[in-house]
Amino acid sequence: MAQIEVKVPQLSESVAEATMLSWHKKVGEPVARDENLIDIETDKVVLELPAPAAGVIVQIIKGDGTTVVAGEVIAIIDTEASAMVSPIPISAVATPNAPVAGVASAAAPAGTKGDVAMPAAAKILADNAMSTSQVAGTGRDGRVTKGDVLDALSSAAKPAPVAPMALVTAPAKPALQQIQAPAMASLGDRPEERVPMSRLRARIAERLVMSQSTNAILTTFNEVNMQPVIDLRNKYKDRFEKEHGVKLGFMSFFVKAAVAALKKYPVINASVDGNDIVYHGYFDIGIAVGSPRGLVVPILRNADQMSIADIEKKIGEFGAKAKEGKLTMEDLTGGTFSISNGGIFGSMLSTPIINPPQAAILGVHATKDRAVVENGVVVVRPMNYLAMSYDHRIIDGREAVLGLVAMKETLEDPSRLLLDL
Repeated sequence: MAQIEVKVPQLSESVAEATMLSWHKKVGEPVARDENLIDIETDKVVLELPAPAAGVIVQIIKGDGTTVVAGEVIAIIDTEASAMVSPIPISAVATPNAPVAGVASAAAPAGTKGDVAMPAAAKILADNAMSTSQVAGTGRDGRVTKGDVLDALSSAAKPAPVAPMALVTAPAKPALQQIQAPAMASLGDRPEERVPMSRLRARIAERLVMSQSTNAILTTFNEVNMQPVIDLRNKYKDRFEKEHGVKLGFMSFFVKAAVAALKKYPVINASVDGNDIVYHGYFDIGIAVGSPRGLVVPILRNADQMSIADIEKKIGEFGAKAKEGKLTMEDLTGGTFSISNGGIFGSMLSTPIINPPQAAILGVHATKDRAVVENGVVVVRPMNYLAMSYDHRIIDGREAVLGLVAMKETLEDPSRLLLDL
């Protein structure tokens, strides 16, 4: 018997452990080399763990929901066995809902909706004995998201008649399933739903609290007349898309304006390391992106060397990867300055929280027609309120205000970018 250990892959330096989401194979089932065996969630991304060799899974050591570390053995593959063999018993450390040894079940045919459930959605489906055929997917290419499954569960839940003040609960589940699956309870017509934080959501909460408790955060505001950028975009957007194969948006202009300001005021692009200020000679701009798992901040590396087309393509790539849960550790590691665009959701004004160890973040908001005064005359202009939060420990108000003014001036006169002004 030739056996190969399946191990947790190497995690990034800042990630100590990960959570096993959902096994795609059971004990006794055959696997192909490089076939995804299980999804593993870290603080930053969901990783797919491919089979190191073809064979049959004869032992699953770590079940769904288990916390693991890099290099830990989670399963055994027999490269010489055939399917339907008598498997080795699951280790005592496996969790209650780990796959049970026995006869392999039929896999879903390739290309069916069973292949397009997001990892978190697949876990909840499995816990509730559901299939993707019972859920309408709203994700990209019809993928079933966690929200789709929760909506389906909520719609299907119909409390039975009970006496006044009686508590209606779902049928008993194994302990681990009660922890991981949404816990539904209702008190008459007052339903409640308890959903555990994902590892990413818990990490976001931890970092935001840390940012507010360790940084001396202040926010400065300014308003920008977006008409010049709008005019430039309207003039060239068709030719731009034809030439570069990507739509010309507004975020690339904000990135370019931010880089121009960071060059003038390097401390805004710096970070704090203990009692030291680290000045970065490069410009790695984090772009906050919403995903089914929560807010993530992939990095535009060397943004000062990227063209507007390069920036638009990369942002589009990040958005697609975030929606599909395909962002990598490399995509999310580092960054010297961040931009958060709440305007795409309709936000008019906000005070963004710094993404440590960075020292500043730019908040972009919705562009709306407003009455403003120009040369003593009231006119209507498409205005956007910019907000820049900064760490007052290393950035003085002068640099922060002038930095934001530099961004404003670039956006109101994009030709400055050509002349490096």
